[in-house]
Amino acid sequence: MSERQASGAMTGISKPSAGQDEKNKNNLPQDFDIDMDNPETEKAAVAIQSQFRRFQKKKQDVKS
Repeated sequence: MSERQASGAMTGISKPSAGQDEKNKNNLPQDFDIDMDNPETEKAAVAIQSQFRRFQKKKQDVKS
């Protein structure tokens, strides 16, 4: 889990224009094959949920 993908700014990938975006929508795969029983997938899900809960708590604390 120590490997992370670089952001678009770091890799030089730019956001496609509106016309290209429509074309790319049609080329997306119909089904994603994610192994939900893989321990790495479970670790990733827990990490994402943890970050989201922290974000929600911080957001709620600012309003209070």
